[in-house]
Amino acid sequence: MTIIKLHNTRTRRKEVFEPLDKDNVRMYVCGPTVYDRAHLGNARPVVVFDVLYRLLRHVYGAEHVTYARNFTDVDDKINARAFESGRSIVEITAETTQWFLDDMGALGALEPTHMPRATAYIPQMVAMIEDLIAKGHAYEAEGHVLFAVESYAAYGRLSGRTVEDMIAGARVEVAPYKRNPMDFVLWKPSSADLPGWPSPWGRGRPGWHIECSAMSYELLGESFDIHGGGNDLMFPHHENEIAQSCCAHPEGGFAQVWMHNEMLQVEGKKMSKSLGNFFTVRDLLDQGVPGFIVRFVMLQTHYRKPMDWTEAKYRSAQNELHKWSYWLLNSADTDIGPSDELIEALSDDLNTPKAITVLRDSFSAGQYQQLAADLKFLGIWNGESPSQISLTYVRDTSTNREVADRIGALLAQLDQARSAKDYSLADAIRDKLTEAGIIVKTANTGTSYEISGSFDPAKLEALK
Repeated sequence: MTIIKLHNTRTRRKEVFEPLDKDNVRMYVCGPTVYDRAHLGNARPVVVFDVLYRLLRHVYGAEHVTYARNFTDVDDKINARAFESGRSIVEITAETTQWFLDDMGALGALEPTHMPRATAYIPQMVAMIEDLIAKGHAYEAEGHVLFAVESYAAYGRLSGRTVEDMIAGARVEVAPYKRNPMDFVLWKPSSADLPGWPSPWGRGRPGWHIECSAMSYELLGESFDIHGGGNDLMFPHHENEIAQSCCAHPEGGFAQVWMHNEMLQVEGKKMSKSLGNFFTVRDLLDQGVPGFIVRFVMLQTHYRKPMDWTEAKYRSAQNELHKWSYWLLNSADTDIGPSDELIEALSDDLNTPKAITVLRDSFSAGQYQQLAADLKFLGIWNGESPSQISLTYVRDTSTNREVADRIGALLAQLDQARSAKDYSLADAIRDKLTEAGIIVKTANTGTSYEISGSFDPAKLEALK
């Protein structure tokens, strides 16, 4: 069986992945708070862990992998959006949840096995909080329930911080009812104008951190294999999840492997509205940027390195996929699986840059069926509609073999002219090909070519 190695944030090293149960490999990834469109940074963990999901399904079998990614549909940001718009919270969260699914689907992401909504698991959260209180890990104060950080000796090990350092460096709400500044909210009271549920501590709503602990336990158990998310969640969210879950279920180990992707930048700068470089996935899609190109650009950077979205990277990816599309369209009916080289690259801590190199090597070697299969596996091409990988200037699938044959015939004429030392004719043919967007390359081994992003089939057709 393929050996997968993953970098474990908890141990700070790359380790051989050994699932707790090969018949039920389980992964949980923190999902979005649904109050608005997903921005490009939100899409990165979706793409990263979608690739891991595909790899796990390939290695262990699709029926043996369970992937859960939640929706936070109770949050102060959602409450504020409802107040500003005059719309109901239910209406807003239903709409934005579907937006998220549509936009991530456009990026080629598979839907997880489970997509729990926080509001559907309130009873489970209440039960977990009651259990934490009973075990001495939480306490009630002024209608709030807080987790007592000092009750969990291992707090801070994931992020590598001590409680003292966290108190000194963190901006925390030092409420008078807190025993320790680092204690965090499990339950808080709700006023009449805010969402709320009955509980032993009065009408209220859960804190953010308890949501994922309760949902992951219900869906995956007290111990599961992988927990993922952006590295901005490492502290405090993931640190708090570990504390809650390990104290509530000391018989389990919670997540065995922790994986965190780095953040996304735009043109070398942090994405922010104040800098004018903030945009959503939908903004790109509406501007005509295909989702598969967004995915292709993202996968060219390793998930543990900052990813920089630039116009140059987008244009380069567009040209490269355009160049490949003419040959992919003739390989659309392939049923072969991903190459061993691709799986080997992904099995090395999701080395997607190396995986992209595998794609390029397949194209250079003329292995177009394998290229098609590997692109399909990576989610860049859905393998069903050739137009999904081709760009707008590819008119229909029937012309592409004719294009290849036409280019081959012109190159043969060029070589024949050279052999006859008719260099003026040879240069004229080369110039016409160049004008049509065909890059001619001459070497001792023979004449070859590449199709550039400016290729115009109409100009090629005009060459006789």
